[in-house]
Amino acid sequence: MKARDLRLLPLALAVWGTAMLCVLIPEAAWWCAAACGLVASLVLMLLVRCPRTWVSRLTGGLAVVLLAGASAAALTVGFALPAREEAMSWDGRVVEATGEITSSASVGRDGRLWFEASTFTLGPPGRASGSSAPVRIGVDPADGFDLGAHIRAVGEAAATDAGERSALVVFANDAEVVEPASGVFGVAAALKHAFVERSLRLPEPGSGLLPGLAVGDTRAVSIQLNDDMRTSGLSHLTAVSGANCAIVVGGIFWLSALCGAGRKLRVVLSVVGLAGFVVLVTPEPSVIRAAVMAAVGMLTVLLGRPSAGAGMLSLCAVGILLVDPWLAATPGFALSVAASGALILLAPPLARGFGRIMPGSVALALAVPFAAQLACGPIIALFAEQQSLIGIAANIIAAPAAPIATVVGLLACLAAPLPGLADLLASSAWLPAAWIAATATTTARLPGAQLLLPAGIGSALLVGLVSVCIAVVVIRSGRPGTGAAIGRGGLIVQRAAAAVLIVVLSLAGARVLLDGPLATATTPEGWAIAACDVGQGDALLVRSAARVALIDTGPAPEPLAACLRSLGIGHIDLLVLTHYDLDHVGGVAAVQGRVDVVLHGPALEEDERRLLADLAASGAQVDEAWAGQRGDLGDAAWRVLWPVRGSAAFPAGNDASVVMEFDGGGVPRSLYLGDLSAAPQRMLLRTARLGHYDVVKVAHHGSADQDAGLYEAVQARVALFSVGADNDYGHPRIETLDLLSATGAQALRTDRQGRILLGTGDSELQVWTEKVAP
Repeated sequence: MKARDLRLLPLALAVWGTAMLCVLIPEAAWWCAAACGLVASLVLMLLVRCPRTWVSRLTGGLAVVLLAGASAAALTVGFALPAREEAMSWDGRVVEATGEITSSASVGRDGRLWFEASTFTLGPPGRASGSSAPVRIGVDPADGFDLGAHIRAVGEAAATDAGERSALVVFANDAEVVEPASGVFGVAAALKHAFVERSLRLPEPGSGLLPGLAVGDTRAVSIQLNDDMRTSGLSHLTAVSGANCAIVVGGIFWLSALCGAGRKLRVVLSVVGLAGFVVLVTPEPSVIRAAVMAAVGMLTVLLGRPSAGAGMLSLCAVGILLVDPWLAATPGFALSVAASGALILLAPPLARGFGRIMPGSVALALAVPFAAQLACGPIIALFAEQQSLIGIAANIIAAPAAPIATVVGLLACLAAPLPGLADLLASSAWLPAAWIAATATTTARLPGAQLLLPAGIGSALLVGLVSVCIAVVVIRSGRPGTGAAIGRGGLIVQRAAAAVLIVVLSLAGARVLLDGPLATATTPEGWAIAACDVGQGDALLVRSAARVALIDTGPAPEPLAACLRSLGIGHIDLLVLTHYDLDHVGGVAAVQGRVDVVLHGPALEEDERRLLADLAASGAQVDEAWAGQRGDLGDAAWRVLWPVRGSAAFPAGNDASVVMEFDGGGVPRSLYLGDLSAAPQRMLLRTARLGHYDVVKVAHHGSADQDAGLYEAVQARVALFSVGADNDYGHPRIETLDLLSATGAQALRTDRQGRILLGTGDSELQVWTEKVAP
């Protein structure tokens, strides 16, 4: 087998590292450019004046190339900084921005339609001046915000963190399309709009997913389906990624081969077809990046020259980073490079390894997603807490449907001027799209579908070790029983890798059992109150006579779902949404469709009302909560203490959080304060008959804004802090801990003790914690 050509890999790494350094530390850009340029000049002068052996010339030449590439990346950042800094100076102010949309639009979790734009003018409303900077704009969902359209937006601006591609984020409360997209972009937008409208007339599942699979329009993909796609490792199919581009390249290459085209013509047609696909789905940076990487990977494999693929991939990465250095700090770019590199370098040996026990075509179909998963896993662990454990299986199940949905859906989009043909093609593409949606929904709900790991270098190293061990075991260099061909060193490495995998699989199997069939085996029977460990957020359960209330859902569905499984809870009788911050309602998807009654705080924003409407549509009775409401939960009684109906003193949000009291029926007398600050806490103390409590859920995760009089009045025996480990807010604050300690309360914290359970037994308050606090 030909050796891989890795000569350009050092150049790619040098440019990537320099670009990342300069975008994360912008003030270093000019210094880095000057230093690299100076050193490159000195090395070049030495090579010219003092020629030595070919080894020294080769080493010096390589150094010059590396330093020149690094200097070019730093210069690109340096020249872009003045415009970015001018845009960032409008942080926290209301601005008017005009510009051209440079990306596709997608609906965020806040209900806004988000897109990127390059500004023409930026400044105070009515007095904006010339500007050319990348910004991200969020508007109320509407048609017309397509790539190439000229827009005007007015709203509050917020500067981004270092490393983000957009210099400014604008939360627009007034936005309009000044000039619709025209030319080729206008034609592409019209085709996509017609296709999306046609797709949405088809039934779910699949109708909302089909535009994402075919043309990268994800606006119709529901939040729940998007979460399921991510959990099942299929999220790369919901938008235009390297997978979609590879399907287009492979499809055109195959079809042209069937028509008798030669290899050169097939390559030309594939490249032209991919270019048209990029224009259709929106030639934004992420799409161009995915297209370039996929084209390089697929063409090197299809042309039978994988040895050149690594060099071409490195060259493409360098070119992309020199044009847009801010991609160096984005997970998407790293994942594209890793997946493409895995397709070139890792998939062929994996296919040979699998080929020893299965047909070649099946082995290749398995090797491609397997290689991508192994290469991307460590990168995902750097940025995300979720690792999909069923991603490979889900990809294998969905693999036959993905190319059909993509290609036929793309043809349906292009056939929009012929409605009959377009309807036929869209209906044909719907079936594989529904198959993918059903695969995602089913696999995402399997016990142990994903593993929660703290994002960071440690988790990345752990996942990387497991990935390497899997690759070593699969890509063994000799057949079973031919250890001599492997060599003693290789045999030791294989056995070590196998031992690591046995340990990991044993631990994973135990975890799956404890998180699935044996989930409740270690849970005490007598608990009545549970504080789930969901990170920086609230998710508290109250149970009496087999009836369950859930107060808030935490920031994400996965931690809440794991907590509910561990407690054996499949149904929620009463869901209380104290207010609508993400750390309190972000996990609603984990219980949607399994709730009887919802009590909620004041809902003013459109996304808040949409959340409640979705809960109502899934079968829940939805009511707004006001002080004085009462009810029963099994044998326990509950009472709403806050907010006061009709009061204008405290706006919706933290200070209008729903405050609940539970008592009786085996439930310790408990008070749940939401995110109230000190001022509404004082009003609550004056207006509600509080008395003493066994348990108080401390307001706002233990922030410093607390009223000492309230906690002195309730004289709680236990103070619950629902808080994330090492959170950026410093919660719980030391002054709040001291305040509760002074009242005689025992502090219990989810960041140190994990899940916390409380109950009553023999007239005593019983406490069980998942971990022992340090």
